[in-house]
Amino acid sequence: MGTHMKKIIFFNPNIQILKVLWKNCKLNWWRIMEKLKREVIRNVNSDISDEIIQDEALKAIRACIQCGNCTAGCPSGRRTALRTRELIRKACLGLEDVLKDEDLWLCSTCYTCYERCIRNIPVTDIIIKLRNIACERGYMMDGHKGLTHIFIDTGHGVPLGGADSNWAKLREAYGLPPVPPTVHSSPEALKECQTLTESTEFNDLVKYKKKEEKK
Repeated sequence: MGTHMKKIIFFNPNIQILKVLWKNCKLNWWRIMEKLKREVIRNVNSDISDEIIQDEALKAIRACIQCGNCTAGCPSGRRTALRTRELIRKACLGLEDVLKDEDLWLCSTCYTCYERCIRNIPVTDIIIKLRNIACERGYMMDGHKGLTHIFIDTGHGVPLGGADSNWAKLREAYGLPPVPPTVHSSPEALKECQTLTESTEFNDLVKYKKKEEKK
């Protein structure tokens, strides 16, 4: 009985299996590393960061030391591919890729990164600025462009849907007028919004076409 127990204690086949697996892992790892090619960034400029620091409050972007606290604490980054530190680094290097990156729009603007930044950099505000620059240069997602088209047509990002809509009926149920005192109830205000978007060439930027042009 004692001898049998000793065999169980001192001879564990799992250890042998682990040794084989570890050996294979090491071999495969080196094979993978040999095939990897290091990306070298040769064209660096301050174009984007220069535009960011025009806002006095955002000049701290160049104080970033890439410690990674922003990425580590990002709630959105736990569930998406968002890496906040990478966005800031690309912005500092002037890489146009940062404006095209879909990850730029995954930030929920919760300001956790700002609270945890050891250099007190307003990371969230910088991301918002990057979004503004991206829009100005025409880098917008199709969903965002669609939303702007709704705004130009109705004056609202989330329109009510008319006096007979479910939202209007819900307002009436609470004793409110079916149409709120916003652009919905003011054709003149809607016209002003449309004049602004057209005069600033925003319509061209988002490729908006008037209803008569769509037909």
